[in-house]
Amino acid sequence: MENVTFIVALVIAGLVILVLAKTAVVVPQQNAFVVEQLGKYSRTLRAGFHILLPFIERSAYKHSLKEHAFDIEEQVCITRDNVQVGVDGILYLQVLDPERASYGIGDYRFAITQLAQTTLRSEIGKIDLDRTFLERSAINSNIVSELDKASNSWGVKVLRYEIKNINPPPDVIAAMEKQMRAEREKRAVILTSEGVRDAAINEAEGQKQRVIKASEASEKQQINEANGQAAAILAIATATAEGLRQVASALSQEGGDAAMKLRIAEQYVEQFGEIAKAGNTLVIPADLSNVASMVALATRIGSETISKGNGAERSET
Repeated sequence: MENVTFIVALVIAGLVILVLAKTAVVVPQQNAFVVEQLGKYSRTLRAGFHILLPFIERSAYKHSLKEHAFDIEEQVCITRDNVQVGVDGILYLQVLDPERASYGIGDYRFAITQLAQTTLRSEIGKIDLDRTFLERSAINSNIVSELDKASNSWGVKVLRYEIKNINPPPDVIAAMEKQMRAEREKRAVILTSEGVRDAAINEAEGQKQRVIKASEASEKQQINEANGQAAAILAIATATAEGLRQVASALSQEGGDAAMKLRIAEQYVEQFGEIAKAGNTLVIPADLSNVASMVALATRIGSETISKGNGAERSET
């Protein structure tokens, strides 16, 4: 009898342990368990230790609240200019509402993955092939916006979408390489022509400056020469005037008249001799008294000049 009682106690203890094992739930950090009571949603268990009602409550769904990344398989998309490209990506999402993630949709991962592929095809079809490489950020933002609208009712938040690879067909890649090579050669030709043009402009500008500087130098030289000639003429005129004043002053003194006559006679004879040396034929005045008359004429002219000069000096005084 005691053995039977012991066995029954062991069975009861085992059932208790089994029930506790089935009803005691430990929820890890960043996880959430959805509990159903008799097949109906009851509550959501967060991180910690929890006891369920035996045979009435059960943990129906388990969700991780961490951020998850899913690969989006490569698919063929057609651009606006009718070029087929293979595009793949990676999707980042997070469960925010475990209840809606459990009952709002059967498999939110599959649904979001399919929606991401269809949205990607739609976005790629709006742009040309050349712009698909430039518009990655815009494409990613548009896909996230569309997915977020749909996944809001599923209790899931789409955080980011990133395009990993864009793979055009081999013939398109070859054509793009040729186009890129042609663009580089075009830029090289343009840069070379611009260099030649700039060099010609600089050379012409240098020639222009050289001509301007030469003309300015010639102008200054002519001005300096003119100033020099004017100064020389002024100096000669001043010296001549001073000489004449000295002669006039000498003639007005005692014996000046006789000296002037003697000087005129000497110059007459000297010049007459020069004329005789210059040619073989010499015409001699018939009346040699012309020399005396010439001296008298010169003396009268000199006296009148001196008188006028003295009168002018007195009037200035």
